[in-house]
Amino acid sequence: MWQVEAGLEAVAFAVAGTVAALVWTPAPLRWWLVALAVLVPAALAVVVPPWRFRVHRWEVVAEAVYTQRGWWARERRIAPLSRVQTVDIAEPPLARLFGLATVTVTTASAAGALRIDGLDRPLAVALADDLTRRANAVAGDAT
Repeated sequence: MWQVEAGLEAVAFAVAGTVAALVWTPAPLRWWLVALAVLVPAALAVVVPPWRFRVHRWEVVAEAVYTQRGWWARERRIAPLSRVQTVDIAEPPLARLFGLATVTVTTASAAGALRIDGLDRPLAVALADDLTRRANAVAGDAT
């Protein structure tokens, strides 16, 4: 899914960059900018998804949810189950095409919710149910 998403974004940026270079750039620089407008997004579409896949991790243990994400800037988050307020499942169109979903764990943290992307839909549903059950079993008011 990430590979297709990156490819679609690369095509959009390449088209926009090519049109901009052809319309607003003087002739001597035009073809260099067209080459950059095509090659840079193509390179990113090839490099970023595997890199992102290697970094993306998550784990649920008895007392917390751990996530790690990001391809350029890495983010590691820990959410104690006592702080979990809601657990949501989202299926954007491209993810749904691949049978995938995203689980979002909202906490009382100022840093925002934790996201676990690219899960098989049945696993996402089971994870959301399990996290909800575990969070309800923990004493506290999630604030």
